[in-house]
Amino acid sequence: MAAPARSGFVHSLASDGFYRIHYRQWGDADNPRVLICAHGLTRNATDFDDIAAALCERYRVLAIDYPGRGASDWLRTKTDYHFPCYIAASCAVIARSGAERVDWLGTSMGGLIGIQMAALPGSPIDRLVINDVGPELPLAAMQRIADYIGLQFDFASLDELEAHLRLAHAPFGPLSDAQWRHLAVNSYRQRDDGRYVLSYDPDIAEPFRQANLHSEPVNLWPLWDAIRCPTLLLRGETSDVLLAETAAQMTRRGPRAELLTLPGIGHAPALMAEEQIAAIRDWLDSRADN
Repeated sequence: MAAPARSGFVHSLASDGFYRIHYRQWGDADNPRVLICAHGLTRNATDFDDIAAALCERYRVLAIDYPGRGASDWLRTKTDYHFPCYIAASCAVIARSGAERVDWLGTSMGGLIGIQMAALPGSPIDRLVINDVGPELPLAAMQRIADYIGLQFDFASLDELEAHLRLAHAPFGPLSDAQWRHLAVNSYRQRDDGRYVLSYDPDIAEPFRQANLHSEPVNLWPLWDAIRCPTLLLRGETSDVLLAETAAQMTRRGPRAELLTLPGIGHAPALMAEEQIAAIRDWLDSRADN
């Protein structure tokens, strides 16, 4: 059974004022060894329940609900659903933790937040784990994601919502029935009419609506090249977001990441399988004194 999480809130700043960011915390509140977990675009902090339970003897683990997701506030200005706001939220949670230095585990969007933060002068990130994303994002994958988050689904029951998640997130990898249920139970809100909807602000899609997804791929290579901390890169073997050639280049440039390719998985590995958790735990332990 997963270790219990403690909920907390901290204020962060958007373009039009303050809002509340929710985070989940596991482990000894006085442990100076802190791991920050950052979820993907439409996900939330509960995605890290399993890995947090496995690491909370070593770490104080804090998983962030980014604005518009989970128990965090929705933003009033929808164009604020972008990286400056996400980085500000991350800094607020790190400051609340009291840690001078942290390790970072980020899936997809959370990995991009980590890349940008680790590249900055004076970054508090000591070790970086990036899950299935890189400094170059293929236009086809970006369009696929934009098409998905632009749709608004509703369901008659939690079972229907779970069935949808099993289909939409099949690339996460083989999950148990209990793990799929965990994702479903933590992925919905219920409307006044009793229908179930996914628990994120549909307007997180606003930056995608304004972006030109038919021009050039996103290029964050200058940021990647500025990173100096030890870095582990996870890639789903069939991922369309982190292409094999991009991952290979990431092992030769910047922090020269160590690459672990996960067979039979797409975008993005759920990090719930024991072997995935063990690989991350062992890598972090091996870099503990770096």
